[in-house]
Amino acid sequence: MELIWNKASDDAEVLILAHGAGAGMGSEFMERMAQRLCQSGITVVRFEFDYMQQRRLTGTKRPPDRQPKLLACWEQVIEFVYKQVKKPVFIGGKSMGGRMATLWASELPGGDPVQERKSLPVKGIICLGYPFYASGKMDKPRIEHLLTIKTPVLILQGDRDTMGSLKSVNTYSLSSAVIIRWLPDGNHDLKPRVVSGFSQNDHLQTAVEKIRDFIAQENCVSL
Repeated sequence: MELIWNKASDDAEVLILAHGAGAGMGSEFMERMAQRLCQSGITVVRFEFDYMQQRRLTGTKRPPDRQPKLLACWEQVIEFVYKQVKKPVFIGGKSMGGRMATLWASELPGGDPVQERKSLPVKGIICLGYPFYASGKMDKPRIEHLLTIKTPVLILQGDRDTMGSLKSVNTYSLSSAVIIRWLPDGNHDLKPRVVSGFSQNDHLQTAVEKIRDFIAQENCVSL
């Protein structure tokens, strides 16, 4: 299993990050986020889904695998990293990678959410630009599992994201476990326009700060 580790201190919290549908774990976005998170004291582990590994090896574009295969890959990576670090982790990712993390968590057995969390190797989920719907398909939201999910979820979202704008997402009645932090004028890569007065670096740094707050809060809840 090929992983990229950005290691902070030995006792640092661990976040497993998956890539989006079109770019792998070494993309500029993933690299920048991993470095910033590591510098803030969070160990980041990156991996690639099978189709992206094949795309990189062969140079031939391949569409994402079907959902069951993507979720099976997530399961394998979580189990592997958990055995390495020997403590519960946070999971998440860019766009599709983050969505698959929430789907993986939503398929866990039901029951008492507090007791269930104590038995799981995952403390929470972090999504960087969640694909609430495909571009131009606002009438087909991908939110059914987010209405009832119990695992804590943090979504960092640009408010003009074409796959989940502030105006659209504010009409959803999501689970109380889902927290959305909006980044002004950000697109699906959390990048704002120059006229907004913000830069992508600003938003990436804000995202890191929100992630640190989320991780600190979940650690307090789990005590």
